[in-house]
Amino acid sequence: MGECTLSPKNLGHRALLKSASVALAAAIALTACTTNNTQLTSSSSQNAATNEATVSRVIDGDTFVATTSEGEKTIRLLNVDTPETKDPNAPVECLGPEATTALEQLLPAGSVVRLELDEEPTDKYGRTLAGVFNLSGTLINAEVARLGMGVPMLIEPNRKFYPAVQEAFEEARTRAVGLNSTEPPCLPAQQVEKAVAAVEAITAVPLSESTSALDKSNAGLVTALATIAALKAASEAQGKVHWAAYQPAKLAQLVSRLTTSASAATARQAAIKGKKKSLADAAANAARAKAEAAAKAAAAKVAAEAAAAAKAKAAAAAAAAAEAERIRNLPSVYVPPAPPVYVPPAAPAPVTDPYPGYTGPRCYAPGGKTWRPCG
Repeated sequence: MGECTLSPKNLGHRALLKSASVALAAAIALTACTTNNTQLTSSSSQNAATNEATVSRVIDGDTFVATTSEGEKTIRLLNVDTPETKDPNAPVECLGPEATTALEQLLPAGSVVRLELDEEPTDKYGRTLAGVFNLSGTLINAEVARLGMGVPMLIEPNRKFYPAVQEAFEEARTRAVGLNSTEPPCLPAQQVEKAVAAVEAITAVPLSESTSALDKSNAGLVTALATIAALKAASEAQGKVHWAAYQPAKLAQLVSRLTTSASAATARQAAIKGKKKSLADAAANAARAKAEAAAKAAAAKVAAEAAAAAKAKAAAAAAAAAEAERIRNLPSVYVPPAPPVYVPPAAPAPVTDPYPGYTGPRCYAPGGKTWRPCG
């Protein structure tokens, strides 16, 4: 039987069967209203091997016991295969009990069906191989496939009902029901593939230079590792949970893949941790180098400013000395004599006439201040 998946968060067997039964009842109610090419009908004259039978009990998803005109017979639905539940040498397969419940609801005890045979009427176990129609003309073989509880099976030369079963199964695949569901209640080849693919996708990409990208990758690995741990735990509890019946070699292969992927994920996590440390160290070194460069630049600026100030001071001193020297070497400055100060003449002293009434010639003494009569 094909492989399906186990949801790690739904390992309770009873809860799974109950929820699956509820979904199954709804699906059967839906498909009961379906009319398409799979509702094969034939008249009583269509095939001499056509017989009516009354359902006694259902054995599993594709086999039931019915009372015919020839007595009680075990009927095997042609061209459809459902998960195994009765093999004493293997665990119950994924959705096996649900497939049995589906057929019980499609063919309740006491219901009358019509059996239509193909090329080979019986198999090696003596079971009657037939297409089974209910009184409405619905092909039960196809309805089991439409519910997702069985897959098309072609064993030549019996292929009469294979196209109808295949068409119904494709409908179930499109609707993602039953064995086609993304989360059927059993251990998981799909989830194994998904977890392994997630690890492979992450490990196939070179380590990023971005811390955020590394964190995102690590988060994906954490999720994958959690799924792997749940799957491995489920594989170890196969006797306690609703389990997909893998052959021991197949189960060992799946568990081996999980172990390998877990090792790869752990190694990748270590590599991511090392890469993050390397990036952190590089960032710290870069920051330290930047700080040192900034400090050196600041010191150089201070030194340059000090040198410029000293140079300016020296230049000013040199200029002042040069100016002093220039002034010192200038020729003597001509200082013109002060202009004479005008002193107005003193008012002449009043002349006392020593010779009153004399009008003759006068003879002045040197200086012209005094005189005497000439004669």
